[in-house]
Amino acid sequence: MSVGESRLPAGWSPNRQYETEAKVFRLSHLRKMRGCEQVAAVCFRVRRGRIEFLLVQTRGGRWIFPKGSAEPGLSNAQAAALEAFEEAGVHGRIEEASFARYVRRKSELRETPLEITTSAYLCEVSRLDPPPEANRNPSWFSPEKAKRRLREEREREYASELVRVIDRAVTRIGLTGPTESRRKTG
Repeated sequence: MSVGESRLPAGWSPNRQYETEAKVFRLSHLRKMRGCEQVAAVCFRVRRGRIEFLLVQTRGGRWIFPKGSAEPGLSNAQAAALEAFEEAGVHGRIEEASFARYVRRKSELRETPLEITTSAYLCEVSRLDPPPEANRNPSWFSPEKAKRRLREEREREYASELVRVIDRAVTRIGLTGPTESRRKTG
């Protein structure tokens, strides 16, 4: 490059101001937007011919399926399996395809309500280890007791969504039983 030549592309000037159309977002806002899509492992076992579901407790003490955000580099089923392991110590087989979706609307202290959509993956548990996350208290429940626990201290609409997931899981397990379409976890 000779003296006096510019490295700027043709039509660009070092003295000209250019307007950018990029929007600026706070990192915390982007994390909240990312959190709008979650994955859950609906963990079950069949004992003495009866289905049982594994639930964990939230920090607030409510019962829920092991769940969390989708993870970069993992399929949603793999991310759900990871949540089941981290929160409940689950080893088992998880289905590759989501069998249900449910929505939670968070509106408290927000100008615009946030909808969190969760894709649920059926996971047949073969064994449990102590979970890496503390204070989750993984516990087994019959379908009816699981539905009661999932209804506790929740808005009626969200509780109904969770109960529907249990009902769909019972139907799916009844139709398929253990299958080879589940991926081994843990």
